[in-house]
Amino acid sequence: MRKTLLTLFYLTTFISVFAQKQKTYCNPINVDYGYTPFESFTEWGKHRATADPVIVNYKGEFLLFSTNQWGYWHSSDLLNWKFIERKFLRPWNKTKDELCAPGVGIIGDTVVVFGSTYTKNFTLWGSTDPMGNKWFPLVDSLEIGGWDPAFFTDDDGKFYMYNGSSNNYPMYGVELDRKTFQPKGTRTPMYLLQSWRYGWQRFGEYMDDTFLDPFAEGAWMTKHNGKYYFQYGAPGTEFSGYSDGVVVGSKPLFDGIQATPQSDPLSYKGGGFSRGAGHGATFQDNNKNYWHISTSIICVKNTWERRMGIWPTGFDQDDVMWTNTAFGDYPLYLPSERKENGPTGPGWMLINYKKPVTVSSTLGSFNANNAVDESIKTYWSAKTANNGEWIQTDLGSVSTVNAIQINYADQDAEFIGKQIGIYHQYKILSSLDGKKWTMLVDKSQNKTDVPHDYIELDKPIKTRFIKMVNIHMPTGKFAISGLRVFGNGNGEKPTQVKNLIVLRTEKDKRSAYIKWQPVNNAFAYNLYYGTAPDKLYNCIMIHDFNEYWFKAMDSQKAYYFSIEAINENGVSAKTEVKKVD
Repeated sequence: MRKTLLTLFYLTTFISVFAQKQKTYCNPINVDYGYTPFESFTEWGKHRATADPVIVNYKGEFLLFSTNQWGYWHSSDLLNWKFIERKFLRPWNKTKDELCAPGVGIIGDTVVVFGSTYTKNFTLWGSTDPMGNKWFPLVDSLEIGGWDPAFFTDDDGKFYMYNGSSNNYPMYGVELDRKTFQPKGTRTPMYLLQSWRYGWQRFGEYMDDTFLDPFAEGAWMTKHNGKYYFQYGAPGTEFSGYSDGVVVGSKPLFDGIQATPQSDPLSYKGGGFSRGAGHGATFQDNNKNYWHISTSIICVKNTWERRMGIWPTGFDQDDVMWTNTAFGDYPLYLPSERKENGPTGPGWMLINYKKPVTVSSTLGSFNANNAVDESIKTYWSAKTANNGEWIQTDLGSVSTVNAIQINYADQDAEFIGKQIGIYHQYKILSSLDGKKWTMLVDKSQNKTDVPHDYIELDKPIKTRFIKMVNIHMPTGKFAISGLRVFGNGNGEKPTQVKNLIVLRTEKDKRSAYIKWQPVNNAFAYNLYYGTAPDKLYNCIMIHDFNEYWFKAMDSQKAYYFSIEAINENGVSAKTEVKKVD
């Protein structure tokens, strides 16, 4: 008996230690995204889709809701998410939108949930046991309605609802009675976009305001140091520049009082593998560090083909709110590893960007190199989903590998709506010479759905070749938008960028043409910018080119820029901060 107990003790200890080994995650976050539930959205191919995420910290557990997932997730660490099936529509709700852009809040010990609606008969749900999937109607019909709702409970117990999704009307806020949930007074206009001043608010992939005015949507409220930070998404969910902005006020309802928009987006990710950081929510972990979750884009098979990303967030000494998306789709530290004012990640580099790729087969024009081009919009597809189809990436030289991210693409998928019980199975092999192979990752018995699987190795390895072999796909062909290998190439870091030039036009001070001398051994650059020399909080990763048309400035502010070069071996020193009036 004693031997059995000791064995169980050591086994439990081993499992606990093993579970704690992973210190990082990688965006897009790896959850079992549902497939679009709308047939009309699948004319170009059935695909996974969600957006408009909210995370709230409920008694130390993170609850994640997003659009049309027929349920929600919970997690204790932001890495391992468990899905809970739940439909919130009532028999009288004549819509297929099962919690589109849900509003989620906490009143006391009750979680409240409400879906977007223009009708007057949607239920406001409550739960004191969301992990147990026990819900009850707070009111059968929240008559006030509202698209893209959000809830906020102030320190004095007052309860507020915000909403809005329009390119003509402002975002709104209103206090709700905590017992009846009826509005106390009329809605207060919170903010109307000012794209004439703030360049990043302009509609279009290139912020060109071509055929539509910009949209403001996705409200959220955060209180910090006595100030109210009203957040909103703009200018359109299908664009790389989809961002969350923030307006700072002294009251939860601005009601004509002075409120100040921060000039630049709160969360912005205009470059890299996974782009976009709009319509999201801000929350705190159990160490009181702030995080921001928001929508990232794919938008190939349909405008609403989207994913989710989580980034470190906070406030500086001047109460300026920031989100750090620099290297935001590289490995980042989990809350358990995040240190105040420390690095956001371990500094592992992408080591197979545009390196040689060989594959078992290719379907049409879905070429192998699409899997290593750092665009989630492009992908390689094998001809089948058969056991044994494979993809191999050559790192070019013996390199240190710390982690691998596998981003599956939807090619000839057959599902509509949320699926339960589907899974991926594969193996990853490593080799020094491309001939003798060693098992690196064995997921041949995996029974979970991992569309953006991320594996942090227990110990880094030295290798040159990484080969992924398919065993089972949940549906469709074996297709990969990003086989991304992280570590270090063990060579020279890029040299510092020289001759950064920013030409800001007097015709439109929201825009500038930026150019710099190319660095011979760099494959990308991080361009940092802001309205103060010590607040370069936003960053754009630019691959391959040494120029950029920048159109995101506040026309009434001076700007500051710095740039660094990137390769598989590390990052150069940043250039001296450059001021542009």
